[in-house]
Amino acid sequence: MLSNAPAVLLIGGTDSHLDHVKKQGVYVVLLQHPDKISAYQTRTADVLLMVDYTDWDTVLPYAEAARAVHGCEKVLSLTEGGLTNAARLADLFGWSDGRRGEVSRRMRDKHLMRAHLAAHGAAGVDFAPVTDRESLDAFGARAGFPFIVKPTDTTAGFGLIRAAGPDDLDRVWERIGQLHGQRTDRGSTLFKVTGFLMESYVAGPEFSVETLSFHGRHVVVAVTEKLTDDTHFAELGHAVPARLDPDRRAVLTTAVTEFLTVMGVTDGPGHTEIRLGADGPVVIESHNRLGGGQIPELVEAAYGINLYTYAAGWPLGTVDELTAEPAPLGGACTRFVLRDPGTVTAVAGVEQVAARPDVVNVSVSVKAGDTVRPLRDNWDRIGFVAVRAEDTDAAVRLCEELTSRTIRVDVEPAGASGRKG
Repeated sequence: MLSNAPAVLLIGGTDSHLDHVKKQGVYVVLLQHPDKISAYQTRTADVLLMVDYTDWDTVLPYAEAARAVHGCEKVLSLTEGGLTNAARLADLFGWSDGRRGEVSRRMRDKHLMRAHLAAHGAAGVDFAPVTDRESLDAFGARAGFPFIVKPTDTTAGFGLIRAAGPDDLDRVWERIGQLHGQRTDRGSTLFKVTGFLMESYVAGPEFSVETLSFHGRHVVVAVTEKLTDDTHFAELGHAVPARLDPDRRAVLTTAVTEFLTVMGVTDGPGHTEIRLGADGPVVIESHNRLGGGQIPELVEAAYGINLYTYAAGWPLGTVDELTAEPAPLGGACTRFVLRDPGTVTAVAGVEQVAARPDVVNVSVSVKAGDTVRPLRDNWDRIGFVAVRAEDTDAAVRLCEELTSRTIRVDVEPAGASGRKG
């Protein structure tokens, strides 16, 4: 226990989240889901309460106890499932401007986001909620094909469906029925699919814009280039700084800062996914948290800015505002390890890659005997390599070399002899 340290209520999060909050010199009461507790959290949190932090009625009495018994003066969350309840508690306890819960909820709910933007003349794309089978036909007739169907309240590409044409809509409706009311079945399992949204498909290169907001002033820290494949919804990699000319970059960053203002975001981190379409930039979705996929680590490697420090320190009053957009010091890239479906027969090269000084991080999540699933979304990737280099081009080339050649994951397809991945 830290003597005379201010107490903070932390809602959920990873070991890294807890570590960065503890580094702010505070006494941490951690509300953690029983399925997510780790040995590190058990020994590091000053108080650990096992509770389903995604459920408001469950969280509220524990939060009130943390305030009364442990003297918690602030609340924060750095993880998707805890953001809205943390914001609601801040509103309830008078620790915010009273609008944080509303803002967080519409940032998380993709239909609420589109509806709010439309009310301010900035929807970006045609959209509508899925209400029944006929609503799919009506939207296709109005908006054209292809279009995208997505759960309103999940993350990491889970449950996204591409409607290719009128003849594809029976399949789409069947998949909606399979997912509706179910919890996400891999990765983070804390989310339940409660509704679906239809959106026009936006063709064009995809980026994310990493921001920090201070009292309504939005600072762009980095623009991340997305390495994608239109045949599925899994991201193949990220690279910073994005390889954009200044004019196109300015178009993207202006669109994102204007979006954050319209959405009512005033403070904290932002991770906004955006496509540069034929008619200009369109925000696909946004999050009032840091991005995943090693993006904060890439930003630190390329810019020297630790986003976790700002995400934890700004709400706790332990860091100063970032006054200006940082200049890049080099380039960085994450490339995900992908292999065809089958059974893993061997894994090699991971330790060799980890020993390199230009590697920021590396992980492979499969071993011999494990199954590689068909690639549908981010949860089906089997590892990653993150690197730093003198510029983005060099970082991308290095990542591709390490993930495709240096790291070996041999996979035997079902009903076939072994093949080298």
